[in-house]
Amino acid sequence: MFVDEVDINVSAGHGGRGAISFRREKFIPRGGPDGGDGGHGGSVYLLSSPHHNTLVSYRFHPDFDAPRGANGEGSLRTGKSGKDIELPVPPGTVAYRIDEFGHAHQFADLIGIGDRVLAAKGGIGGRGNARFTSSTNRTPRRADTGMPGEVFKLRLRMKLLADVGIIGYPNVGKSTLIARVSAAKPKIADYPFTTLVPNLGVVALSDDRSFVMADVPGLIEGAHEGKGLGHRFLGHVERTKVLLHIVDVSEASGRDPVEELEVIRRELEQYVPNADTLDPDALPLAARPQVVAANRIDILGDPLRLEALREHAAALGLTFHAISAVTGEGVPALLETLWPYVQHVSAERALQRSRQAADAGQADGSDDAPSPHGGAGYPSAAEALAKTTRPAAELAHSTNAGGPERDEPGLNVPAEPVDPDA
Repeated sequence: MFVDEVDINVSAGHGGRGAISFRREKFIPRGGPDGGDGGHGGSVYLLSSPHHNTLVSYRFHPDFDAPRGANGEGSLRTGKSGKDIELPVPPGTVAYRIDEFGHAHQFADLIGIGDRVLAAKGGIGGRGNARFTSSTNRTPRRADTGMPGEVFKLRLRMKLLADVGIIGYPNVGKSTLIARVSAAKPKIADYPFTTLVPNLGVVALSDDRSFVMADVPGLIEGAHEGKGLGHRFLGHVERTKVLLHIVDVSEASGRDPVEELEVIRRELEQYVPNADTLDPDALPLAARPQVVAANRIDILGDPLRLEALREHAAALGLTFHAISAVTGEGVPALLETLWPYVQHVSAERALQRSRQAADAGQADGSDDAPSPHGGAGYPSAAEALAKTTRPAAELAHSTNAGGPERDEPGLNVPAEPVDPDA
């Protein structure tokens, strides 16, 4: 089952309570406080995994709760922290947080394999009473409760990662073409809307060259108004570098090939993508490189239909090929024509992103600029916590110096208990 959009509920674990405890040991009267801190709650992460190509596993199991942190105990024993959980998603998944008004706000775009982003942060464990020891308060009877973990409703939307997007009317041979040039096995039949979900295929060329091709379900006139399958699946070609129009030039379609091409081009212009999820380096769909392939020339009866479409494509400045997806005629030349487009657009985007990364690094005054997709580049929870943790020597010095009580959550080094008789 192909599922490209789901809503899930994630709850990070609460932090454990700090302990109120005093040292009780033979020959050591008034041993002082020794209550440990509570453990931190587990967090929820999204992980881009190459082993997943759909979100179907979340359709029937939408609730995920990370474990809470254990409570602190005496003898300065810190509670066990809750284990983080990772939710694997297909590469190309866009994640949103849904607010109380039902509005979705994007917070991550997991494009690369292995991208990992924090979806809900676990609560910080409460401090035990040993934290509050000072020269003026040697027997504190105070401890903190753990901080609550974050709770969110998320929307996950998958967008296929492909170099070439195949578009056109239903039943024009799109699935036949991708089945011929790749190992994809889409459903092929002689009726409209045979393809109900997108299909991906890897096209292998000579000299170890390859690119990914996506077969998108057919479009019809008025798709932007919801007719047919609507524009739902056009989101899967938002990331493509080249669009390949498949036009049926045979008389069997009963349509004018020139008008058929114009209808699809108008639908591309009417499509309004989500600005938050569209690749910022990509052009609008209607402005991207486009190639026209006149299909089914093996059953073409009137050559004038083919010539009319060729002349119209030339007038639009579009590259034109006549092919037969069934017999393979003209297909190798078409694939070789697509390759330079894929290479050129990839090089342009890589150059633009490197410039943006360099500019971001200069603006921040560092070389480690955050990732624009919320993946690599952001500090982990452990790194963020380490920045707020004070060294043991500094903590002991400030404690024995009789300074004011501190309220920094996240301190992991308990203060030395003070003997009231000392």
